[in-house]
Amino acid sequence: MSSTELRRTALDATHRALGATMTDFAGWDMPLRYGSERDEHVAVRTRAGLFDLSHMGEITVTGPQAADLLNYALVGNIGSVKPGRARYTMICREDGGILDDLIVYRLGEAEAASSHYMVVANASNAQVVLDALTERAAGFDAEVRDDRDAYALLAVQGPESPAIVKSLTDADLDGLKYYAGLPGTVAGVPALIARTGYTGEDGFELFVKPEHAVELWHALTEAGEGAGLVPCGLSCRDTLRLEAGMPLYGHELTTELTPFDAGLGRVVKFEKEGDFVGRAALTEAASRAEQNPPRVLVGLVAEGRRVPRAGYRVVAGGEVIGEVTSGAPSPTLGKPIAMAYVDPAHAVPGTEGVGVDIRGSHEPYEVVALPFYKRQK
Repeated sequence: MSSTELRRTALDATHRALGATMTDFAGWDMPLRYGSERDEHVAVRTRAGLFDLSHMGEITVTGPQAADLLNYALVGNIGSVKPGRARYTMICREDGGILDDLIVYRLGEAEAASSHYMVVANASNAQVVLDALTERAAGFDAEVRDDRDAYALLAVQGPESPAIVKSLTDADLDGLKYYAGLPGTVAGVPALIARTGYTGEDGFELFVKPEHAVELWHALTEAGEGAGLVPCGLSCRDTLRLEAGMPLYGHELTTELTPFDAGLGRVVKFEKEGDFVGRAALTEAASRAEQNPPRVLVGLVAEGRRVPRAGYRVVAGGEVIGEVTSGAPSPTLGKPIAMAYVDPAHAVPGTEGVGVDIRGSHEPYEVVALPFYKRQK
């Protein structure tokens, strides 16, 4: 795909003015970094970072049976989500394979006759999720709407983010819990203010109309100047989520894996009423995982300096025991780290003799429990 065909966010000119290195990400021209990705990473861990996430896919589901549709289409119990709250969940195929991981926000009032949800999909899967929800909506009194062009999405992440956003809004941020969202204005811009993120830090994701994105970006930049806020690209977003042990679709999650294979069986709610797509296959997968655990997702920390990459083989005693799904240098740990699926026999933290085959050389790695990094509350 040539650069002329790439989609651009409402902040494209802003990124270029800041000297961002741009990259093709899921058909979007997105900022990879503005300067040093390590500096951007450290800023989020210690101060604050500002991200453009407008490539994410927003899908609105409304109607009297919106909750019933989402309960049927997704593996989670969406009917139990209260207004103003959000839930992490997944959409699976009939065979249990993961199509995408999602965040579903319930908007509006509980008393309303018609429920209102926003489903946020990964950029690379937005069309797949939209098509699946549209197909699964047959027979439900609910409407599925493609709202990808209706929103720009800015994220402020890091320990200073509450103070920065608070300085620009009258919304009650102190009362806003993790995985919750409320309507408000930020710097005079109407927004859905969500306390969610993908960095392992406290922070907010601000859903606004695209025509307000530049104004809000500049207001946040100005408000964060004294707090050390910096613009951040996709590169540090990846190392931040890796340290936090958060899965990335296409790496830790694929259609070849069920949520149980990925160690995320907890998101599947068999207790909810009625059928849902993949229920039978996932019941089998749950039973299989209990009796004969599949490969387990673990953390690996390098003893040397060589960086493992996705697809590299994990080895022990001359045998291949798994595969790296994501790897990068960790600015926080000061060492290369990786997530990998490995055989259960080698999944216990501290297991000795485990290495990664990096171009024919078996580099030693320590098996650790995920996440690599957890913020102090």
